Amino acid sequence: MKRIIALLMAILMMSVVFVGCGSTADATKDEAAASDLDYITEKGTLVVGITDYAPMNYKDDNGEWTGFDTEFAQAVGEKLGVEVEFIEINWDNKFLELDSKSIDCIWNGMTITEEATLNASVTNPYVENAQVVVMTADKAKDYKDAESMKDLSFAAEAGSAGEATISDNGWANYTAVKAQSDALLEVASGSSDACVIDITMANAMTGEGTSYENLVQALKLNTEQYGIACRKDSDLTAKINEIMATLMSDGTLDALAEKYELALVK
Repeated sequence: MKRIIALLMAILMMSVVFVGCGSTADATKDEAAASDLDYITEKGTLVVGITDYAPMNYKDDNGEWTGFDTEFAQAVGEKLGVEVEFIEINWDNKFLELDSKSIDCIWNGMTITEEATLNASVTNPYVENAQVVVMTADKAKDYKDAESMKDLSFAAEAGSAGEATISDNGWANYTAVKAQSDALLEVASGSSDACVIDITMANAMTGEGTSYENLVQALKLNTEQYGIACRKDSDLTAKINEIMATLMSDGTLDALAEKYELALVK
């Protein structure tokens, strides 16, 4: 009987050992699968979520994506050894797109906000930005501060820093549109008195020699910085930061900033 009991105990202990080994193997497998960087390099493609937004991401005369963020992302993709694919997204749903893995990062002049850092893993800042009020030149002279603008009708991109700034100022009369370029159209068509957009876009698209020569920046509302959003706790964030530092030090980003007339965060 003692021999039988001893044999049963030995079999039980061996089972525990095998289960333990299996659990360790599964944990190791799960840990590897959790690496966002491995996921991206294995599939060979970095999928970047964007909107049409000059000078960050926009299409050239050949219908190809270009712009500061486009070239920046391509430079990072080259360092990672992967292709970069750009997909237009609804900006209001950007974090849902990221979590569902429809895209791998949001790289489109994204202002670093509390919302962004709560919903994603955000890189170091790289470009200076601000929110500005844009309106027709003939109206701008009559509005010198936020208080004087309280009764105007505004347009802003849904889910954008511009929309948040409108809310922060207590301006209740505004229309949420799909993209910042649509906000400019609202003003140009007379549907809205003004819009709140990024100064980077305002510099590129309004004033003399641009598509909207009769629109001007009437008021600068704040200062901001751009960052790149990766999935929460993604190891891709640290890798992009590492490559960004290299591209800063070797002059690549300085050349791009000069080309697209932007101010880098130094």
